[in-house]
Amino acid sequence: MKAAGGVLVSDYAQIGVVIARSSDSNFAGKIERITNIDNAVATQSFGVQLRDTQATSDSAAATQAAAAWGDTLSGLQWDMTQINVPAAHQINSGSRSVLVGDIDTGLDFTHPDLAANYDARHSTNCVSGAPSPLAVGNDANGHGTHTAGTIAAAANGIGIVGVAPNVKIAGIKAGNTDGYFFPEAVICSFVWAATNGVQVTNNSYFADPWLFNCRNDAEQRAIWNAERRAIGFAQSKGVLVVAAEGNESTDLSHPAVDTISPDFPPNSEVERDVTNACAVVPVEVPGVLGVTATGNLRLKSFYSSYGISTADVAAPGGDSILQITAAAPNGRVLSTYPAANACVRKVVDPTGATYCYLQGTSMAAPHAVGVAALILSAHGNMGSGQLAAAVQGATRPLSCPDTSIYAPFPQSSGEPQTCQGGAEHNSFYGSGEVDALQAVR
Repeated sequence: MKAAGGVLVSDYAQIGVVIARSSDSNFAGKIERITNIDNAVATQSFGVQLRDTQATSDSAAATQAAAAWGDTLSGLQWDMTQINVPAAHQINSGSRSVLVGDIDTGLDFTHPDLAANYDARHSTNCVSGAPSPLAVGNDANGHGTHTAGTIAAAANGIGIVGVAPNVKIAGIKAGNTDGYFFPEAVICSFVWAATNGVQVTNNSYFADPWLFNCRNDAEQRAIWNAERRAIGFAQSKGVLVVAAEGNESTDLSHPAVDTISPDFPPNSEVERDVTNACAVVPVEVPGVLGVTATGNLRLKSFYSSYGISTADVAAPGGDSILQITAAAPNGRVLSTYPAANACVRKVVDPTGATYCYLQGTSMAAPHAVGVAALILSAHGNMGSGQLAAAVQGATRPLSCPDTSIYAPFPQSSGEPQTCQGGAEHNSFYGSGEVDALQAVR
């Protein structure tokens, strides 16, 4: 590598992947000519930005509510009531022996709802491709702080309560300030989780330069193989990988068109036909638990992607158009947020702690992660496959709805959203919406 003009960033020998840096535009070609190198690809222009849907239809967020359970803002947590979190906490609210890794844009570990559960020793910043300590202010995006709160916000009388408020949470920063997750950061994150005692990871993002990663292309195949190996390595160490299904209203089991990739540099996306030879990372990697989003009426959210082969469970992610209710007046999910970050729908606790309403499958996945953490807390350690099955068993089955309500929100191909399967397993909800009470019983 040195002879070819490169500098080593990280050597992940466990999975046969090396991350290097070079200013030589011909570096990848030189490396590929070396015996036993399968593929080499430049990643500097790669990354898929977070796409948490921002619907134009909205109503004002309620800023005050009498807390029927939990902390000062728990009255606004329709999502927790919907999956029976208050009842579950009467039995088990999580064990300090359980460690969750939130692979995201970082997290604000100074937030009063996260500080008590933050595990600094097992947290890291993987953005460069090599692990380094998380610094104060590491989540300038805010997305990671939001997902972390849904998983493990403390029951401390302040703000909100997470699904598993007594478990430990590690921040594994893979997304940069602009919300891009580059391949080297994703690989670093899963190797870190595998070697640092993490039992469940939340993955509310897409990796790779393209939303659909087509393995018949040499560059895309190289990244697919490296990321798949990293995820597989984590799974082999007992890590359950939970991933958001996506916000493109697309049937991932029958993809036809990709209109948003590559989305870095900005305005570089092209429309291309895709097939099942193309896959979304991490949700379509074997063994990953895929999560679709629901709203307060227990319908699939208008934006949520889905698929009979990819949707394993559903969880509250919010729906600001089809599922506005008295309990969810703006349809979105409230969770922790850095005080310094801009938020359109901000709520501030009387103590000054800051929270934000967002919607997306990014918000759904951490609910399922929290349920997985409760299962580990109540029933002890288990392998990643056994835990995935347990999460799918701790669900409330939901049948396919009347899909005519999704007519204004077609797939990118122009085809309508359709639901396949029965109540026991279908493309919209998998085995059903997660249920925290079932998880701890």
